[in-house]
Amino acid sequence: MVKKLLAEEMKKRRVKRPLPENHVTMVPGEGWHRRNFLTEVLIPSLFSPREKRMTSPALPELEAGQLGITWIGHASFLIQTPEHSVLIDPNWARWLKVIKRLREPGLSLHDLPATDLVLVTHAHFDHLDKRTLKAVAANQPIVVPEHVGTLVQGLGFNRVQELRRWESMELGSLKITLTPAYHWGARMLHDQHRGFGGFLIEYAGRTVFHCGDSAWFEGFGEIGERSRIDIALLPIGAYDAPSGRDVHMNPEEALRAFQALGAGLMIPMHYGTFRLGFEPMDEPPDRLLGHARSLGLDEKIRILKEGESAVF
Repeated sequence: MVKKLLAEEMKKRRVKRPLPENHVTMVPGEGWHRRNFLTEVLIPSLFSPREKRMTSPALPELEAGQLGITWIGHASFLIQTPEHSVLIDPNWARWLKVIKRLREPGLSLHDLPATDLVLVTHAHFDHLDKRTLKAVAANQPIVVPEHVGTLVQGLGFNRVQELRRWESMELGSLKITLTPAYHWGARMLHDQHRGFGGFLIEYAGRTVFHCGDSAWFEGFGEIGERSRIDIALLPIGAYDAPSGRDVHMNPEEALRAFQALGAGLMIPMHYGTFRLGFEPMDEPPDRLLGHARSLGLDEKIRILKEGESAVF
C-alpha cells in the first residue's frame, strides 16, 4: 500500500504543469556558445574588489501623502509612506552561488525600519534570496506570484499571499497588484510553472510600478492603460545574456517601456550589482542617459545611488 501511494505521488510530480503566460523561450540564442562567460566575465569578477558603502544613509521623514523610494541595489527597493514600509525583492547576498556581488547594499539590514510588507517578483536567486528573507521576516505578510509561495513558507512571515496576474491585495492604505511580464520564473529547470511579474503599488492616489524582470513586450502598454503610473522602476542591465536569449531589456528598450507605460518618472535598476551579462558594469546607465537625451526625456530619468532616497 505504501509503495502504491509513493508511486502515485511520484507520478503526480512528473506531471508537466502548463507554463505561465508570456514565458520566454528556454532555447539558447544563436551563437551563444561562441563566447565564454566563465573566462570573460565570471573569473575576472572574482578578482574585482567589492565596492563598499561609504556612509550609513538617513532615511527620509515623510509627510502625509508623500512617498519615499530608496534603492538598496540590484532590484531591491525600500518604498515608504508615512504609514508603511515595503521591501521589494530584498537581497543582501554577497554571492549568487558563484557570482560575486560587486557593490555592497546601500543599506545595512540594521538600517531598515520596521517592515510591514515584503514583495517578491519571481523565484530567481537574484530576486528571491532565502537568507535575506529570513533576516527581514518579522511576522509580516509576503506577496509572491502564484506557485512561488512554497519557496518562502517557514521563513518567518505570518502570511504568504500568492497573486495571479492582475490580482490585488490591500494592506492598510496600500493596494498591491501583480502585473504581467515577459520572462520566466523557474528556480531550477524543472519548475518552470512558477509565476513571475511586476507590482503596482498604489497609495493615496499615487502609483509606483516595479517591473521585476522582463524583456520588452507589448504588455507594457496594457499596464499603462490600466493604471496611471507616477514612478516606474525599470531594469536596464543583464541584456547581453550568456545564453543569448532575449530575457532582459537593454536601456533603449527600457525607455520604450517607460513611454508605453506613460509613466511620469523612471528610476533604473537591475545593474551594477551582479555581473549577469557580458555588457560592462558601467554601460547601462550611460546608454540610458544618452538615449534619453536624444529623445528629450533626460529630465524624466532619476538615477539613484545605492542607499540614496528620493521623496515624491
